[in-house]
Amino acid sequence: MLILGIETSCDDTGISLIKIKNGFKIVSNLVSSQVKIHAKYGGVYPFLAKREHKKNLPLVFKKVTKGIVLSKINLIGVTAGPGLEPCLWEGINFTKNLAQKLRIPIVPVNHLEAHILVNFLNSVKKNFPATCLVISGGHTILFLMQKIGKYKLIGETRDDAAGECFDKIARVLGLGYPGGPAIANEAKRCKGEKFKIKLPRPMIYQKNCDFSFSGLKTAVLYDFKKRKAKERKSKAYVQEMSKEVQQAIIDVLIFKTLKAAKEFKTKSIILGGGVAANEELKNQFKKKIEKELNRIKFFVPPPEFCTDNALMVALTAFFNQRKIKKPTSVKADANLKI
Repeated sequence: MLILGIETSCDDTGISLIKIKNGFKIVSNLVSSQVKIHAKYGGVYPFLAKREHKKNLPLVFKKVTKGIVLSKINLIGVTAGPGLEPCLWEGINFTKNLAQKLRIPIVPVNHLEAHILVNFLNSVKKNFPATCLVISGGHTILFLMQKIGKYKLIGETRDDAAGECFDKIARVLGLGYPGGPAIANEAKRCKGEKFKIKLPRPMIYQKNCDFSFSGLKTAVLYDFKKRKAKERKSKAYVQEMSKEVQQAIIDVLIFKTLKAAKEFKTKSIILGGGVAANEELKNQFKKKIEKELNRIKFFVPPPEFCTDNALMVALTAFFNQRKIKKPTSVKADANLKI
């Protein structure tokens, strides 16, 4: 069985082809990134991203399917939401035209679910129930996974997502876009605590499993503004602030996720989304789980599959074959829920 995956929820044009035979085999997986294009805006400009998707989709598709007999493709999975609606429609319209031409069925894929199911690439062994945390530029969401396809929302951000917080703080500090990797790189270089920076851990001790990161961004801005110009621009300040920002976000994410795992007595913790590629976050998660919940399994994708990609879409289409739709009935939903 051959499954094609198509991803255009934000600024990455992804197309992947997987073969299912005694497990999953990646035939081809490509992502055309728009990071350099959007860097000058400090974030994604939706209609510019839409234009780039329209240009990139046929080019990436041609590379992914080189040497493949298209009639052998059995199924197409395409991201239907959540995401930026103009971008989602580019992927959906491309998929519709392809499906109608080749008479291939379509599975509309939930982007949030795909970030979690990519963890099943190398193993179909399922440790349920699972506590799932999706952390990215657009989402910070905790949900309980009873089995594939059965989810219950248990917590989400009330304002900024973790990745969005990284981006906004990186802008304040004069760092690049995307903010997460830029802040992580500066944090690694921090050598001390010259400025004694202490930031809040928003909502960490509240009884719920929700998040809030807008206050953290505001705290950084206040600290930044009270510093002298020479201090603000110093490498030592930027590095120390980056380290404290990263640690504040890590502390909240780990505390809330482990709280949920304990409360719902889950057998595993599964991460997904671009922020999950953060090495410090993964290392601290592992240590905390080993210390407090060593019976629990911990899963996180390789860095290249944490960020948006079409492999996760193809995999999710496989697990959701019962949701096949006619091309004409597939629609974008920018606010699609898990």
